[in-house]
Amino acid sequence: VQLQASGGGWVQAGGSLRLSCAASGSGFSNNAMRWYRQAPGKQRELVAAISSGDSPKYADFVKGRFTISGDHAKNTVALQMNNLKPEDTAVYYCNMYIDIFDYWGQGTLVTVSS
Repeated sequence: VQLQASGGGWVQAGGSLRLSCAASGSGFSNNAMRWYRQAPGKQRELVAAISSGDSPKYADFVKGRFTISGDHAKNTVALQMNNLKPEDTAVYYCNMYIDIFDYWGQGTLVTVSS
């Protein structure tokens, strides 16, 4: 299983970006999908998560601005990011929990200029 993330880029503060992630292969579905981010010199942090049968969860610093959506059967997840701030600048990683394993995408860079 490989995860492929896309959609990162450069945007001015207040702008929007949409990240997407899809898992290769077939014959499986995931239990949970998450987006993490890691800014330069900082630890990786959880941004948003969506699990089967549960409502989406968000870190406080993105509540009201970011929306996670996904299809557990198709193994796709997206992150709509609105009203971006310079402090949102980071490499964003998608993550899926499939069977008993964690899979990670390669990361996509989001740069927000002031």
